[in-house]
Amino acid sequence: MASISMLNPKAEVARAAQALAVNITAAMGLQRLMASNLGPKGTTKMLISPAGDIKITKDGNVLLQEMNFCHPTAAMIARASTAQDAATGDGTTSTVLLIGEMLKQAELLIAEGLHPRQLTEGIMRAKDKAMDLLSSFCLPVEIERDILLSLAQTSLRTKVDANLADLLAKICVDAVLCIRRDSSRQQPLDLNMIELMVMMHRTTMDTRLVEGIVLDHGGRHSNMPTRLEQAYILTCNVSLELEKTSVNSVFCYKSVEERERCVFEEHRFIDLRLEKIIELKRKLCTGNSRGFVVINQKGIDLPSLEALAAEGILGLRRAKRLNMERLMRACGGEAVYSLENLREEQLGYAGLVYEKQLGETKYTFVEQCRNPSSVTILIRAPSGCQVATIKDAIRDGLHAIQNTFNDGCLIPGAGAFELHAFNELTKFKYTVKGKPQLGVQLFANSLLVIPKTLAINSGFDVQDTIVKLTTAARESEQLIGLDINTGEPMNPTVERVFDNYCVKKQILNSCSIIACNLLLTDEIMQAGMTSLKC
Repeated sequence: MASISMLNPKAEVARAAQALAVNITAAMGLQRLMASNLGPKGTTKMLISPAGDIKITKDGNVLLQEMNFCHPTAAMIARASTAQDAATGDGTTSTVLLIGEMLKQAELLIAEGLHPRQLTEGIMRAKDKAMDLLSSFCLPVEIERDILLSLAQTSLRTKVDANLADLLAKICVDAVLCIRRDSSRQQPLDLNMIELMVMMHRTTMDTRLVEGIVLDHGGRHSNMPTRLEQAYILTCNVSLELEKTSVNSVFCYKSVEERERCVFEEHRFIDLRLEKIIELKRKLCTGNSRGFVVINQKGIDLPSLEALAAEGILGLRRAKRLNMERLMRACGGEAVYSLENLREEQLGYAGLVYEKQLGETKYTFVEQCRNPSSVTILIRAPSGCQVATIKDAIRDGLHAIQNTFNDGCLIPGAGAFELHAFNELTKFKYTVKGKPQLGVQLFANSLLVIPKTLAINSGFDVQDTIVKLTTAARESEQLIGLDINTGEPMNPTVERVFDNYCVKKQILNSCSIIACNLLLTDEIMQAGMTSLKC
């Protein structure tokens, strides 16, 4: 009888073989659930929320976050896999598959009497060897558009269909290259300077990159211009409206003249600020066709809007704080907090500013900027489900490119590393003495789950494919991966199929640790405070 049962008679306990069986069953069940999603030829799953919302996706991170797991082991593996995605942006499905395969292989060895401690010792030694192989397997690369495009296509084709993946890959690469400031990789990329703006119309293939800013609001006066070329951009955080006082106050008057004089004096400070803006506009734009745009973080009241409209100035109010920073990065200029000594050097520039209305929402496009370091990805789709899918895919593509900047190297994809590591670990196991040798072989066999699953999802015979791949990888001096179109061995470097180094490193590290922890669990107890209640 478990000791916890003496303290809490209502506690639920699973011990020894039963606890191990619970963990293995959960891991294998989650593996079977996620296996069909792996790779470009993977299938999709339809998720229906309790409210009836439908989402179709094959992104492992989305699936694991949207599904509710009651089994504690499955929930733990799901959390570890989503943490993998949060850290590196990819590798969620591979993490689930590798953990499930390790426990599946371990079940047979433990059933034959092997102690889990000896097995985990071999797994950790194999993991250390695999990490060394990964370091020697990586390919140093120069940050060029073609390399980044191939990497982004490899990542995105596992999330969406090939045509959309190629379009989004080009958008992601161009966006990152725009915001990249330091060519020496000394300064990290700030992906917050890439804004995702959604317009619910047209098709997903109309999604495009705007080398500038798209604001989800427009001018607030009907007489303001809706299209300006070669426009000056004034980015300011100055109140152009009457504000309530911070203390309770009143003013009294005895006649209409006194009231009008009080109202005039109250608005005079706003009028003085407007005069400075209008004076600068007349100085810069008189005698030419240049436009003038005021984008204010604070409010602009109706009399101020009328004054701006009368001068042909486009005025936008209550812009988001982050958009103000993006505007300066895209258009140049400075953020103005006081209109005293307003100068031309404080203004930004945009070759084209125009409004577009969709339904009741106005959008303001600020394009043709000089050397923009902040851009907008304009997502177009007819439904919210497709918008969510594109957002998730763009996020993964941007993180894949960011990982390449941080790592400075890439890993050949298409299962090439797994095949190489399998052959090398098979040789390495003979240097390990005793029963831990079985743990090394278990780790090597588990790595083959990636090319096996790719072959299954591509419609090929798994045994025939794996034999050809392992033989070719052992006999060839070149890197060997799986061609998902033919089922034959191919060189992923030639075909330009790449993975991120940090993603593979995180997968190897987290999977081996989680699998060992689950194998060494000899008792599962559910004995919280709620089980003590009568």
